[in-house]
Amino acid sequence: MTKHIIGSHDDIPPGEGRAYVVEGRQIAVFRLRDGGLRALDAACPHRGGPLADGLLDAGVVVCPLHGHSFDLGTGADTTGGPPACSHRATREPDGTIAVVLGTAGSRPDTAA
Repeated sequence: MTKHIIGSHDDIPPGEGRAYVVEGRQIAVFRLRDGGLRALDAACPHRGGPLADGLLDAGVVVCPLHGHSFDLGTGADTTGGPPACSHRATREPDGTIAVVLGTAGSRPDTAA
């Protein structure tokens, strides 16, 4: 799997998300308050809301349009709807963020 460098870790404030285009796909990357990174498809599968603009809370992001919430680790919709595709995001030694794209149903922690 291909690792894509998308920007600096410092570009995303703790507790927020930003959207990036990777291989023609919109990806929302979230920086947790502990500095960890998570990534999901940027469009909510419910109605296309901008997940990067959602609120982060206890390992989930809440879509700003209709309140669906998604587990940041797996992409599962905690309200019972379809999941968001999850991706692997890491901080590289030089301070950049790398993303490895997942596929529907994949687990990002097993992506290489």
